[in-house]
Amino acid sequence: METSAAQFVERLEALRPPAAAGPDDYHGVAMGQIFGLARECQDMSPAEIERLLDSPVHAVRVGAVSIMDFQARDRKRPAERKRELYELYLRRHDRIDTWDLVDRSAIWVVGEYLVDKPRDVLDRLARSDSPMERRTAILATFAFIRRGELDDAYRIAELLVDDPEDTVHKAVGWMLREAGKRDPARQAAFLERHAATMPRVMLRYAIEKLDKPTRDRWLAMKRPPDSEEDD
Repeated sequence: METSAAQFVERLEALRPPAAAGPDDYHGVAMGQIFGLARECQDMSPAEIERLLDSPVHAVRVGAVSIMDFQARDRKRPAERKRELYELYLRRHDRIDTWDLVDRSAIWVVGEYLVDKPRDVLDRLARSDSPMERRTAILATFAFIRRGELDDAYRIAELLVDDPEDTVHKAVGWMLREAGKRDPARQAAFLERHAATMPRVMLRYAIEKLDKPTRDRWLAMKRPPDSEEDD
């Protein structure tokens, strides 16, 4: 019998320390405990996962996206289930509304699903008004980056290079760093075009693993005189 959303929540509540301040207080529950419970409950149906996503409790939604992630990673999981997870993720992105929920599931649930499919949905997400949807767009490209396919990552990075949100800056920088490990020359070409004007945190994330002289060269590129970002 598949685990229900109610059963998951009951087991999650049992992990809460006795001193919890209230029914929504999960501060004493480690992320590792939630991940472990999600792994044990990964037989859950998409309909029950959606019930978890509807919860106002962040820890419950962490459980939901973790179950989705474990199912998407399972090589034995039917392709139809992975399609259902992908469609659920996009349809209920309103409930996947913090950076940690995106990071816990976007790469496998969205990116891996699109490996052998058209990827124009990422362009739509990159143009969304929602910062978390834009974060999904760039993080999903990691599934392609680790296969040496960099075109999508750089295309989405171009769309987001002037994004106003810090959470998007960090995600783009992270993917630029990963892409740079596969093709340093292509990363350098991107930085030549954008290092002087891209958000500073994005640049710092992108060049984090480079040697110090190279990092210093990129950081020293002239910025607009009206820039208020810290060096």
